[in-house]
Amino acid sequence: MLWLALGALTLFLFLGGLRAFEQASVSTIKSLLLWIAALGGLTLALLLVLTGRGSIALGALAMFGPLLWNRFRAWQFSRSGFSGPGNAGASGTSGNAGSRSGTRGDRGAPRPRSGAMTRQEAYQVLGLAPGANEDDIRAAHHRLMRTAHPDAGGSDWLAARINMARDVLLDGKHA
Repeated sequence: MLWLALGALTLFLFLGGLRAFEQASVSTIKSLLLWIAALGGLTLALLLVLTGRGSIALGALAMFGPLLWNRFRAWQFSRSGFSGPGNAGASGTSGNAGSRSGTRGDRGAPRPRSGAMTRQEAYQVLGLAPGANEDDIRAAHHRLMRTAHPDAGGSDWLAARINMARDVLLDGKHA
């Protein structure tokens, strides 16, 4: 009888977890999976150290350390309040939001685009309100380029978009 009650409790908890998973946002699930992966990695490192195989843990850290550092820097950049041109479509303010909705997921990364950038897009890329002055534009450009520059672990495409936004807003006078 005890096993039947434990089995029913386990099934109840499993179904409750599935219900929570169904109603959770993608970012919440992603955060949970990252926490599980981090705790699993720490547990594995602790077990390797406790069993006398700490050199394997140090070797893995040396091999995966730069990858983890780049991920951390990208996470910091995304949490800094950058709102690129792709984020406007998610809120429905862009004219083509309905035609491409659901294709990006909740990553928040801007979609690659070609062609000239409008002033509105330039303000969105730099995270500024329309009508910002030259000092605000330069400060926003500098702040974003600190983490988006390829030498700092950013992407060429994003750095080019930030530079293009500055050029559009300053009318090419960035000397």
